[in-house]
Amino acid sequence: MSFFGIYETAGSAMTAQTVRLNTISSNLANADSVSGDPAKVYKPLKPIFSSIYNQFDATQSLTQGRLQGSHQGIVPIRVADVIEVPSVTEERFEPDNPLSNDQGYVYYSGINVVNEMADMMSATRSFEASVEVLGNAKSMQQSLLGLWRN
Repeated sequence: MSFFGIYETAGSAMTAQTVRLNTISSNLANADSVSGDPAKVYKPLKPIFSSIYNQFDATQSLTQGRLQGSHQGIVPIRVADVIEVPSVTEERFEPDNPLSNDQGYVYYSGINVVNEMADMMSATRSFEASVEVLGNAKSMQQSLLGLWRN
Protein backbone atom coordinates (compact mmCIF):
# COMPACT_ATOMS: atom_id res chain seq x y z
CA MET A 1 0.00 0.00 0.00
CA SER A 2 1.43 3.38 -1.01
CA PHE A 3 0.36 6.81 0.17
CA PHE A 4 2.52 8.51 -2.45
CA GLY A 5 -0.46 9.06 -4.78
CA ILE A 6 -2.43 10.83 -2.06
CA TYR A 7 0.47 13.14 -1.34
CA GLU A 8 1.11 13.78 -5.03
CA THR A 9 -2.51 14.62 -5.81
CA ALA A 10 -3.13 16.76 -2.72
CA GLY A 11 0.22 18.51 -3.16
CA SER A 12 -0.47 19.33 -6.79
CA ALA A 13 -3.91 20.68 -5.80
CA MET A 14 -2.30 22.90 -3.16
CA THR A 15 0.22 24.18 -5.69
CA ALA A 16 -2.56 24.94 -8.19
CA GLN A 17 -4.60 26.82 -5.59
CA THR A 18 -1.51 28.79 -4.57
CA VAL A 19 -1.06 29.92 -8.18
CA ARG A 20 -4.76 30.78 -8.27
CA LEU A 21 -4.41 32.88 -5.08
CA ASN A 22 -1.34 34.62 -6.52
CA THR A 23 -3.25 35.66 -9.65
CA ILE A 24 -6.19 36.83 -7.55
CA SER A 25 -3.92 38.94 -5.37
CA SER A 26 -2.36 40.49 -8.48
CA ASN A 27 -5.81 41.27 -9.85
CA LEU A 28 -6.97 42.83 -6.59
CA ALA A 29 -3.76 44.85 -6.24
CA ASN A 30 -4.19 46.24 -9.75
CA ALA A 31 -7.96 46.74 -9.66
CA ASP A 32 -7.55 50.52 -9.51
CA SER A 33 -4.49 50.84 -11.72
CA VAL A 34 -4.87 53.23 -14.63
CA SER A 35 -3.28 53.92 -17.97
CA GLY A 36 -3.64 56.56 -20.65
CA ASP A 37 -3.70 53.84 -23.30
CA PRO A 38 -6.41 51.15 -23.33
CA ALA A 39 -3.92 48.62 -24.76
CA LYS A 40 -1.57 49.12 -21.81
CA VAL A 41 -4.08 48.91 -18.98
CA TYR A 42 -3.71 45.94 -16.60
CA LYS A 43 -5.53 42.81 -17.78
CA PRO A 44 -6.82 40.34 -15.15
CA LEU A 45 -4.91 37.07 -14.86
CA LYS A 46 -6.49 33.61 -14.66
CA PRO A 47 -4.74 30.25 -14.30
CA ILE A 48 -5.67 27.37 -16.60
CA PHE A 49 -5.58 23.96 -14.93
CA SER A 50 -5.32 20.53 -16.52
CA SER A 51 -5.54 17.02 -15.11
CA ILE A 52 -2.94 14.42 -15.91
CA TYR A 53 -4.44 10.96 -15.97
CA ASN A 54 -2.09 8.10 -15.16
CA GLN A 55 -3.72 5.52 -17.36
CA PHE A 56 -3.33 1.82 -16.96
CA ASP A 57 -5.07 -1.29 -18.22
CA ALA A 58 -6.82 -2.88 -15.24
CA THR A 59 -7.35 -6.22 -16.98
CA GLN A 60 -3.65 -6.63 -17.70
CA SER A 61 -2.71 -5.43 -14.22
CA LEU A 62 -4.92 -7.93 -12.45
CA THR A 63 -2.60 -10.42 -10.82
CA GLN A 64 -3.74 -12.89 -8.15
CA GLY A 65 -6.94 -10.96 -7.48
CA ARG A 66 -5.46 -7.52 -6.92
CA LEU A 67 -4.34 -4.63 -9.08
CA GLN A 68 -0.63 -4.03 -9.40
CA GLY A 69 0.98 -0.66 -9.91
CA SER A 70 1.44 2.49 -7.86
CA HIS A 71 -0.60 4.93 -9.97
CA GLN A 72 -4.12 3.61 -9.44
CA GLY A 73 -6.60 6.46 -9.19
CA ILE A 74 -3.99 9.20 -9.16
CA VAL A 75 -5.05 12.28 -11.09
CA PRO A 76 -2.81 15.21 -10.16
CA ILE A 77 -3.53 18.70 -11.40
CA ARG A 78 -1.06 20.92 -13.22
CA VAL A 79 -1.07 24.60 -14.08
CA ALA A 80 -1.17 24.61 -17.87
CA ASP A 81 -0.87 28.37 -18.26
CA VAL A 82 -1.69 31.75 -16.75
CA ILE A 83 -3.52 33.91 -19.26
CA GLU A 84 -4.59 37.53 -19.49
CA VAL A 85 -8.35 37.82 -19.62
CA PRO A 86 -9.61 40.58 -21.88
CA SER A 87 -11.84 42.63 -19.64
CA VAL A 88 -14.05 45.58 -20.29
CA THR A 89 -11.79 48.55 -19.66
CA GLU A 90 -13.48 51.48 -18.04
CA GLU A 91 -12.86 54.85 -19.66
CA ARG A 92 -13.07 57.90 -17.38
CA PHE A 93 -12.63 61.57 -18.12
CA GLU A 94 -9.96 62.77 -15.67
CA PRO A 95 -8.01 65.59 -17.33
CA ASP A 96 -6.14 66.37 -14.08
CA ASN A 97 -4.76 62.84 -13.82
CA PRO A 98 -1.07 62.81 -14.83
CA LEU A 99 -1.63 59.53 -16.71
CA SER A 100 -4.47 60.86 -18.86
CA ASN A 101 -4.11 60.87 -22.63
CA ASP A 102 -4.34 63.94 -24.87
CA GLN A 103 -8.14 63.94 -24.67
CA GLY A 104 -8.07 63.74 -20.83
CA TYR A 105 -9.16 60.11 -20.53
CA VAL A 106 -7.68 57.39 -18.36
CA TYR A 107 -8.50 53.69 -18.57
CA TYR A 108 -9.18 51.38 -15.64
CA SER A 109 -8.79 47.62 -15.76
CA GLY A 110 -12.45 46.79 -15.20
CA ILE A 111 -11.69 44.13 -12.59
CA ASN A 112 -14.75 43.08 -10.61
CA VAL A 113 -13.51 43.06 -7.01
CA VAL A 114 -16.55 41.12 -5.74
CA ASN A 115 -15.93 38.30 -8.24
CA GLU A 116 -12.25 38.21 -7.32
CA MET A 117 -13.10 37.98 -3.61
CA ALA A 118 -15.53 35.11 -4.26
CA ASP A 119 -12.85 33.36 -6.33
CA MET A 120 -10.38 33.92 -3.47
CA MET A 121 -12.73 32.27 -0.97
CA SER A 122 -13.19 29.31 -3.32
CA ALA A 123 -9.43 28.91 -3.77
CA THR A 124 -8.90 29.11 -0.01
CA ARG A 125 -11.52 26.42 0.64
CA SER A 126 -9.98 24.16 -2.00
CA PHE A 127 -6.55 24.61 -0.44
CA GLU A 128 -7.94 23.82 3.02
CA ALA A 129 -9.61 20.67 1.68
CA SER A 130 -6.26 19.45 0.33
CA VAL A 131 -4.62 20.13 3.69
CA GLU A 132 -7.38 18.08 5.32
CA VAL A 133 -6.69 15.20 2.91
CA LEU A 134 -3.01 15.28 3.84
CA GLY A 135 -3.90 15.29 7.54
CA ASN A 136 -6.16 12.28 7.09
CA ALA A 137 -3.49 10.39 5.15
CA LYS A 138 -0.98 11.12 7.91
CA SER A 139 -3.44 9.85 10.52
CA MET A 140 -3.99 6.66 8.50
CA GLN A 141 -0.24 6.09 8.26
CA GLN A 142 0.17 6.59 12.00
CA SER A 143 -2.62 4.08 12.64
CA LEU A 144 -0.87 1.55 10.40
CA LEU A 145 2.40 2.06 12.25
CA GLY A 146 0.54 1.55 15.52
CA LEU A 147 -0.53 -1.91 14.38
CA TRP A 148 3.10 -3.02 14.31
CA ARG A 149 3.66 -1.89 17.91
CA ASN A 150 0.89 -4.10 19.32
